[in-house]
Amino acid sequence: MKNFEKLNETARLLVAGDKGLLAMDESTSTCNKRFAALNIPQTSEMRRMYREMLITTPGLNQCISGVILYDETLRQQLDDGRSFIQAVKDAGLLPGIKVDAGLKDFAGHPGEKICEGLDGLGERLAEYGKMGALFSKWRAVITIGEGIPSRALIEANAHILARYAALSQEAGLVPIVEPEVLMDGEHTLERCGEVTEEMIKNLFYQLHIQGVCLEAMLLKCNMVVPGLACPVQNPVDEVANATIRCMLRAVPAAVPGIVFLSGGQTSELASARLNAMNAKYKNQVPWQLSFSYARAIQQPGMSVWAGNPANIEAAQKAIYHRAMCNYSARKGEYNDEMEK
Repeated sequence: MKNFEKLNETARLLVAGDKGLLAMDESTSTCNKRFAALNIPQTSEMRRMYREMLITTPGLNQCISGVILYDETLRQQLDDGRSFIQAVKDAGLLPGIKVDAGLKDFAGHPGEKICEGLDGLGERLAEYGKMGALFSKWRAVITIGEGIPSRALIEANAHILARYAALSQEAGLVPIVEPEVLMDGEHTLERCGEVTEEMIKNLFYQLHIQGVCLEAMLLKCNMVVPGLACPVQNPVDEVANATIRCMLRAVPAAVPGIVFLSGGQTSELASARLNAMNAKYKNQVPWQLSFSYARAIQQPGMSVWAGNPANIEAAQKAIYHRAMCNYSARKGEYNDEMEK
């Protein structure tokens, strides 16, 4: 493999020092939806301004190790003329890039989606590497419902994620492999655990077949949680126990870290659940238990900003606060007092 030592070093840096990742790689349509909810104009320039605000947040590198960018952002510049990649590096952060091409209907399986984008991926990864990206991310989604997920979807996603990871390592980028079991639905915590475990076990089987180096990748996945519409919403400690039990059964010790996604949890709940895992298990598991949050870090700041340049300083304080809460959660030191 190309640059094993360099890839391993980058993977470890991304989860070192109790820091985590800021995911700011929302697709144009997703970002526009969030803007629309706050009456922010849905233009390329507003997205650029917003993402400049995120990465220029003072002190962000105290609690964030790297940022995941979107292709549009990667090709834009800040007001001062710097590229976003350069600005990320200047801020003491590692730059990464989302490389999947989004979700499509999974043929023959109503209600299920598959992520596309393998065609030409090797060339795109090489281009991103030349632009300065150090890691990449690919997201697959798994919906729990009546009769789903199907075996076909789980195996197809595992194969595609493994192919992506092998291509990423070949191009000299650390792959962040993301199988996300969605929170939408009425399913129980136990059902989420069953599906998550099956998905991750299939994933690592395929990663092995494709020759992916586990020491030079990160797993990004959901916590084991009940569906948003489930009448029983388990307490924080039960979520932490179920999540770690699932990870211990399915994730090899060679993987440097697991970066959990927020996936629709409130900012406070995402911090509290991560905190519970680290408070109890930090010194008992073989991997770093980190975070790769988008909305759970961004949303408070986006709401304060609301498209008004006069609100940037206050918005950046809100972003820094959320990032610092998750930094504390990685140490098992987050508490309700931090939210006052």
